[in-house]
Amino acid sequence: MKTTSKLAIPLGIATALTACAMLLTDATATPLASPASPPPKGAHDMPYGADNFFKSDKVTVQKVTFKNQYQMTVAGNLFLPKGSKPDAKHPAVVVGHPMGAVKEQGGDLYATKMAEQGFVAMSVDLSFWGESGGEPRNAVAPEMFAETFSAAVDYLGTRPFVDRKWIGAIGICGSGSFVISAAKIDPRIRAVATVSMYDMGAASRNALKKSLTLEQRKKILEEAAEQRYAEFTGGKTKHTGGTVHELTADTHPIQREFYDFYRTPGASSPRRVLHRS
Repeated sequence: MKTTSKLAIPLGIATALTACAMLLTDATATPLASPASPPPKGAHDMPYGADNFFKSDKVTVQKVTFKNQYQMTVAGNLFLPKGSKPDAKHPAVVVGHPMGAVKEQGGDLYATKMAEQGFVAMSVDLSFWGESGGEPRNAVAPEMFAETFSAAVDYLGTRPFVDRKWIGAIGICGSGSFVISAAKIDPRIRAVATVSMYDMGAASRNALKKSLTLEQRKKILEEAAEQRYAEFTGGKTKHTGGTVHELTADTHPIQREFYDFYRTPGASSPRRVLHRS
């Protein structure tokens, strides 16, 4: 069955979501450098000066936890516009972090900027990641990731300061595909914006630039199936490779970008996770 577009998206929330997703203000980034320009000698090639850990004096933040439909704990950072009237009802937005990251690594930045614009914004750790519950740790479970977004809507939509008819979501990197999966079946998510959306299903099946052959894919599936026997009988959990641990002359340009985001102290969170099960 062909999937049609969602209900008419409220213009205000759609515009704000898209604007935030596409352009951070100069409060969070230095003027853009040319993509061809090399970073200063000795400096990490951060994404053109963006500050992942920007703190704003225009918002307040608090840690929250709540349950998803499977009674797993979901952890979030809730950002509120400072000085809001006690009886005010705000539009709200959920922000999902990149695959292999945690909410403090990118998610908080977008949530902060949305709260500065008057939204109640909440960055969340996907199930199995960060401070959210779920075993085994760092598992890749797209259906559960989509459920994380819906659970976040459960939480936001029951807050007295949120207008539940105006709730949207931002998905960064891998969360871009997870939030779309959530929005397909949860009409309460009235608008969606993605940032560098990454199709994790296609990436897993085909690898970068479809470099994975059918035979290689079959071998991976066979090894994964055998690993189930090993873990069922008490063997150690095996993780797939994530971002490279060091750069070499032969490191692929995309892996270099991953390294910059996940491995360098200027861009990554102390609680980052780099491998998955």
